[in-house]
Amino acid sequence: MMNIEVLKHLIDYGVIALLIFMSFISVWFFIERVIFYKKLDINIYKNKKALEIALTRHLTIIGTIASNSVYIGLLGTVLAIMLTFMTMSGTNIEAEKIMSSLALALKATAVGLVVAIVSMIFYNILSRYAEVLESKYEIKEI
Repeated sequence: MMNIEVLKHLIDYGVIALLIFMSFISVWFFIERVIFYKKLDINIYKNKKALEIALTRHLTIIGTIASNSVYIGLLGTVLAIMLTFMTMSGTNIEAEKIMSSLALALKATAVGLVVAIVSMIFYNILSRYAEVLESKYEIKEI
């Protein structure tokens, strides 16, 4: 059977690493979209649907990261708390050690919340930018 400490580190670092990777993707696509929007010439699109497809590319990824990073962080916290209880049941553990383990288990939720908040801000900024560009395209058509 796998050592509890190894499992604890795997859960802690695995979840945090996944959340950091997700935040990197979110930042990357945010920067890519901002650059794309700044350089975009709406006059090259033949119809509004083609423009809409180009404008909303990668927004789903950012939105998915925003909505799911909280759950991934929460999953890491739940797994870490389960491991803390497993550790408590196997040995005579001090209350101080229990409390510190439970407090550390919450870090995954905190990181997940930070990733979610930042990604949601990115998503909202980009969605509004896309709406404005679509409106400019519609005004041009009239």
